[in-house]
Amino acid sequence: MLIRIVFNSKNNKLLFVIIGDFLSETNEEIDMIVNHPKQAINKLALPIIFSNFFMVLNNIIDGIWVAGIGSNSLAAVGFVTPLFLAMVGFANGLGAGANSLIARCIGAEKYENAGNSAIHSLMLSIIVTIIVTILLMIFLRPLLITMGAGSIIDETMAYGFILLMGIFSVFLPAMISAIFRSQGEIKRASYPLILNAVINMILDPIFIYVLGWGVRGAAFATVLAGTSALIPMGYWMFVKRDSFLEIKLREYKTNLKIYKDILVVGIPASIEQFIISFVSILMNYWLTILVGTLAVAAYTATWRLISIGITPLIGIGVAALTVGGAAYGAKNLRNFKIALNYGVKLGLISSAIICAIFFFFAEPLSFIFSYSADSAILAPRVVDALRVLCFFILLMPLGVVAGNLFQSMGKGTISLLLTLLRSFILEILFAGVFAFVFSWADIGIYAGLVCGMMLGSVVSYIYINYYLKKNESYFEIK
Repeated sequence: MLIRIVFNSKNNKLLFVIIGDFLSETNEEIDMIVNHPKQAINKLALPIIFSNFFMVLNNIIDGIWVAGIGSNSLAAVGFVTPLFLAMVGFANGLGAGANSLIARCIGAEKYENAGNSAIHSLMLSIIVTIIVTILLMIFLRPLLITMGAGSIIDETMAYGFILLMGIFSVFLPAMISAIFRSQGEIKRASYPLILNAVINMILDPIFIYVLGWGVRGAAFATVLAGTSALIPMGYWMFVKRDSFLEIKLREYKTNLKIYKDILVVGIPASIEQFIISFVSILMNYWLTILVGTLAVAAYTATWRLISIGITPLIGIGVAALTVGGAAYGAKNLRNFKIALNYGVKLGLISSAIICAIFFFFAEPLSFIFSYSADSAILAPRVVDALRVLCFFILLMPLGVVAGNLFQSMGKGTISLLLTLLRSFILEILFAGVFAFVFSWADIGIYAGLVCGMMLGSVVSYIYINYYLKKNESYFEIK
């Protein structure tokens, strides 16, 4: 067997390693993640942003097609969306746990542990998918009624049952994508998600209008499109098998410590997404009380636009998580701080630009969801909502990057506590005061969300800098 041994001239670290019986060359992506944090964030973030943009665009187009049916249909989608996003967040949270653990193993040059962690991550995703699907089958209808969808429950169930029973099409691609991303294979992590979005865009009008399935058609399109992303991912991982980490399911042996290490980050990260979804559910309920389902439809439409503005921040945050995990595993404080400050800088620039675009072009953007006679009434409400909620993303990079970097260190609980402060306490508190005490109604809801996000994000950024200063002894300062 031919073995080449090559060392990094900068730090004398081994670049060619043996994983079991498998000879693996540390590729350029691994070297970039470990040794060039700014370059890594740039290279990792762009494909993630691109794929997230397509997924959000797909979500918006979903809303556009459904809006053509009527405002009740759009409101039905609005009631289901927080639950669906909670599931997406749960899947991404588990993915964050896997990404963090694998990246830390790679940074510490524990490559065999990294491969074993990838296998356990995949098995965990399958187990969780089965459990979640069973629970949703039992509790979906009463949950939607509790959320305020009682007056349109049949239409809401028609959409929600199909969408959430196909939740495997969210969990499995999210985990496989995280495994690819943790080892720098960003194209394989991102391109199938773009394929998902494109297929959904094609299927939506066919299923909704041509076949006449209405909101059911939108749900079927989403599930089928998500399933399609599994095909190339499965081929790369289990057939071609040319990644840095080789996944061999036949070699799987349960290691509870690995599951624990994934869940230490994954559960808090998932709970964070549940908190965010709970806030959205609560805002829908308050809007129903204050204004009615029309306000829910407007909020749903506006939030789909705001989601576009958030996509660059998510991409930058996930890239920082990967780079930060490798830096933390290598005990490299300098690279970790670069991941923090460079990520925040990129995020603030992008959020300022997008915020300005949303504010000044609110009117033309509102017509995306009010083009039909049945939904024209939404236009002024969407304009008002967008001109307030656009500021929601302005300081968001401070909190997003800080939270992701706490996850990269395996400190998922700290990230969770910061999300609890920002979303569960500050956003709800400000929204409740502005809407009910000051009687600003729906505008008060939007203004409260903005104030809570801004204050919470600033606190997160201040705290992570304090934490790093307090724990400098962990790092080998380079």
